[in-house]
Amino acid sequence: MLVATIGNFDGVHRGHQALVAAARAAAGPSGRTVAVTFEPMPATVLRAGVAPARLSTPARRAELLRAAGCDEVIELDPRGGLLSDSPEEFMARLRAMLPFDAVAEGGDFRFGRGRAGDVGTLRAIGERHGFRTIEVAEQEVAVSDGTLVAARSTAVRWMLAVGRVADAALLLGRPHEVSGTVEPGDRRGRGLGFPTANVHAPGIALPADGVYAGEAVVDGVARPAAVSVGVKPTFGRSARTLEVHVVGLDRALDDYGWKITVRLRRWLREQWRFPGPEALVRQLRDDVARAAALA
Repeated sequence: MLVATIGNFDGVHRGHQALVAAARAAAGPSGRTVAVTFEPMPATVLRAGVAPARLSTPARRAELLRAAGCDEVIELDPRGGLLSDSPEEFMARLRAMLPFDAVAEGGDFRFGRGRAGDVGTLRAIGERHGFRTIEVAEQEVAVSDGTLVAARSTAVRWMLAVGRVADAALLLGRPHEVSGTVEPGDRRGRGLGFPTANVHAPGIALPADGVYAGEAVVDGVARPAAVSVGVKPTFGRSARTLEVHVVGLDRALDDYGWKITVRLRRWLREQWRFPGPEALVRQLRDDVARAAALA
């Protein structure tokens, strides 16, 4: 039995994981589960320049979908006419390529031109064309203040936008990650005794400006890290940057271009403008100690 699930799957949060689990259960031990997703994401085609930042790269999304239980991940290019297909045309096109027996989707699923199709539309099309629709209940997660929040990519982005990285992690089922390459910075950190790596990760969602506890993965090793996001107000405004001080990292920071993954676990404080380097160093010492203790 072949069971598909269709969506953007940005971040592969708990809601997405529930879809894959339902598809996996329906397929059974001898069946196949396939996630059908889009690259680029349709929003970047429909709203170029104003689409939201991504929660995961395409490669990381595929990795997470497979970890959740998918046997295969298929990426469709929405620029190839998909966005103009009616719901019926879209499903006919997809089923000609992937002859699935069932589709697992949540109640908020929309598809076809103008997002005209919903789960009811999908079920009706399936009845006409011989596949089953499995509707999966929305996944609600209790966040830090006790509120139940639906696990959706928009909710994860909102939590990040207000600095609630611990709540974003609850919705994702793991800490939000920013993976990128280390690029040259202004080198002020090393002069203060806290060298940092400036992370270049274009298009990936960053949290609100502030200082966070987290961890950094370099060469497959995870270490505690203090993470700063913002414009470095003590030294005058600069470009918005994510920079990370990795505790115990023994690597020449002048060797730019190496890969790093930063996992954001806890908000520590806002970005402040300090009266001078001495006050900043005292605060950095405290930030690093707190980040190490929370690792």
